Amino acid sequence: MNIFNKVTLQSMKKSRTRTIVTIIGVVLSAAMITTVATFGVSLLNYMANGAAQKYGGWHVEFLDVPSSFVQERTHDEGITNTAAFENIGYAKLDGGKNPNKPYLFIAGYSEEAFDTLPIALAAGRLPKNSGEIVVSGRVATNGGVKFAVGDKLTLAVGSRMDGNKNLGQHDPYISGKETLVPKAKRTYTIVGICQSPSFEESSAPGYTLITKADTQDKADNFSIFVTLKNPRGVHAYASNTAGTQAYVFNDNVLRFMGLSDDNLFNTLLYAVGGIVVAIIMIGSIFLIYNAFTISLNERTRQFGILSSVGATARQLRNSVLFEGLCIGAVGIPIGVIVGIGSIGLVISVVARNFGSILYSNVPLTLTVSIPAIVGAAAVSMVTILISAYIPARKAASTPVMESIRQTNEVKVESKAVKTSKLAQRIYGLEGTLALKNFKRNKKRYRSIVLSLVLSVVLFISASAFVTDMKQASERAVEFTTYDIGLATQDMDDSEMLPLYDKLKTADGVYESSYQALMTYSCAAKASDLSDDYWEYAGSHSPDETVNLPMDIQFLDDSAYLNIIKDLGLPAEEYTGQNAKMIAVAKMQGHSNRVEEVDQLSDMFTSSSMNFTIAPETNGEPKTEQGQNVSITFVETVPPDTPPIIGNFEQKPYFFRVMAPYSLKEKLETPDTPVDIKVKGLTFRSKNPSQSVAEMETMIQGAGITAEYNLYNVYKMLDENRNYIFIANVFAYTFIIMISLIAVANVFNTISTNIKLRRRELAMLRSVGMSDHDFNKMMRFECAFYGMRALLFGLPTAAVSSWLIYKGMFIGGADGIDFVLPWASIGISVFSVLFVVFITMLYAISKIKRENIIDALRDDMT
Repeated sequence: MNIFNKVTLQSMKKSRTRTIVTIIGVVLSAAMITTVATFGVSLLNYMANGAAQKYGGWHVEFLDVPSSFVQERTHDEGITNTAAFENIGYAKLDGGKNPNKPYLFIAGYSEEAFDTLPIALAAGRLPKNSGEIVVSGRVATNGGVKFAVGDKLTLAVGSRMDGNKNLGQHDPYISGKETLVPKAKRTYTIVGICQSPSFEESSAPGYTLITKADTQDKADNFSIFVTLKNPRGVHAYASNTAGTQAYVFNDNVLRFMGLSDDNLFNTLLYAVGGIVVAIIMIGSIFLIYNAFTISLNERTRQFGILSSVGATARQLRNSVLFEGLCIGAVGIPIGVIVGIGSIGLVISVVARNFGSILYSNVPLTLTVSIPAIVGAAAVSMVTILISAYIPARKAASTPVMESIRQTNEVKVESKAVKTSKLAQRIYGLEGTLALKNFKRNKKRYRSIVLSLVLSVVLFISASAFVTDMKQASERAVEFTTYDIGLATQDMDDSEMLPLYDKLKTADGVYESSYQALMTYSCAAKASDLSDDYWEYAGSHSPDETVNLPMDIQFLDDSAYLNIIKDLGLPAEEYTGQNAKMIAVAKMQGHSNRVEEVDQLSDMFTSSSMNFTIAPETNGEPKTEQGQNVSITFVETVPPDTPPIIGNFEQKPYFFRVMAPYSLKEKLETPDTPVDIKVKGLTFRSKNPSQSVAEMETMIQGAGITAEYNLYNVYKMLDENRNYIFIANVFAYTFIIMISLIAVANVFNTISTNIKLRRRELAMLRSVGMSDHDFNKMMRFECAFYGMRALLFGLPTAAVSSWLIYKGMFIGGADGIDFVLPWASIGISVFSVLFVVFITMLYAISKIKRENIIDALRDDMT
């Protein structure tokens, strides 16, 4: 060990507190980088396992290959599994609406294929023999041809030919060039409807139908799926093995390994990780840079003396870098261990919530990756070396005499430290001395303030993000009045109402209702509309008649009657064929704040009116088919509808009429269809997940042919709450660790700053400054640090919180206002002053224990 390294070690031992705090900063930095890397690897591993469960764990598919090729692949090295299915052939899809997919493609699965390639059934079961088949649901949704479980399907199965070339699923449809050459007629019984298989490319010309391979009928055209032991070699393996054969990668799984051709996802993946690591590095460099700057301030005279006896600038720089390496050698291993342990604890807390959001059967577990750990350690070491090199270069280039005299940091010109008479009158002698100290050494003062500002902005911004997320979650929970909803637009009442009678018997269901929401139009006189309406609509003539779009919500008669009773209205007037109707007609609020119904302004001037209403078709009212109705306006919230699919024009008012379902036939016109926004069923359940599973079985058994969507709303809200919980855990974990780095930075900077001023402080005490006055001066310094940090930090945090709000809710959000996290602001104000005060107290207690004469003699060498 050379003499410079020995001197460096002696300096580190002499300033134990600064060295320990710097090591703590390195530990936190390495822990945070390790945490981010380990969690990223664990999350990607979880997503890859979940995708493998959903789409299959294979890595590459070879299409339209002979049986010999399949046999060869099973003997390849580095293969863990293979599965193949027979390409039985193509058949024409009669009545298909998609010109690019005119065929049905029949795949004959082997037992291995059923195990390797997941089939997501929407109805029915899997085929048990070669006479049964499962049809892709995309045949109906994309091809426009509906099949039902139990249907018989007779197909002329053959091959696609382009001249003498045999075409497969990897070859898009060539209109006018290719021909379908039938080879055999096959009859299948449809036993299930499934989601489109993941291996079916969007450009494939045939919708995939799955049957069981016939052991008697040996085909020689297969698709084989290969799973490798080392997925990172999948691209090389495919290109070396395929020859002239076509192949497709399983990007659903490979993208989470960073191996797909999805450049957008790869860019997003590395960009997010890079941004997080950059934030940590900035905070860490700030801390470690300050530590080394302060270290060099202590050793400035030492460097000057070493330079005067022949030390080169390179030797001095290496001396500082050696100090960085020593600190890294101690701090980085501890940081890596702390990081792995802390993220392991966090993952154990949030694992269950992840399962309920994404893949319930795939656990989120801690995955420790050696390359990720090595990368985290390397990034931490680079952070230390950058932090050490910048001040080392500056110190090495400082002139020798300036270093020995230590005149490079402290400003002693009268103008530089001059304070106003007003400041002297306000602060007194002690405050003036504190203020002059800041003016003498602005660099050190600014570094402390910036450290405090960084922690304030990060803490408040994260709190604002969590507050906004909680508002969104709470609003979703507050305005959802059912747990399960079935939504449809084209299901007839003759099909929907019997289905309702079945579904409401599902286990756990204790409340149920059915309804329909239809679009109508009513003619209203201008004089009947309130001033608030015309404030939005603009100028008008008093005799003008306005056609207003409105919704009529036809409710289950018993649910409608309950609303009438709750409002205290006479039931006899609001039931029967000539019944009055009730409606909510309110102007929308001017702000995004959630307001009670009675706080909104009325749309009409009267509380009860007669209207002529007419159905709307394609947005146009059929006035010739109008009917007269009597409507009473009420102060209530209409029951929630099942989710509405599609975009509808936003209006400055809310106008919804509620009517019993028994009036629906009277208001419907047989020869003119009414625009139906949504029809559906709603249920409350003690166990929504169990009820939904039972309902799905009931629906499949009922043979429903109309399109519908069954929503587990409770699960959606539960997922929303889980997102909030996970966001809270990671946001607060991240902010706590960043705040710890900032606190370590402030402690290090302030305590060493006080130590560097020990001769100055000893001199003040030697000329008669009492302990009371001395403490008063230091309290002023605390106040100046804290107030200046808050002066810059709080406005910056407010702007950051606003930008987060605007970024999350672009264009505003109904019922979600921008709210500053006042509790977090209060915590920040208290924490800043508390950290500064405690640090000062610690440093001063050490100074006071020193002998004044020894401190005045100390030359800090």
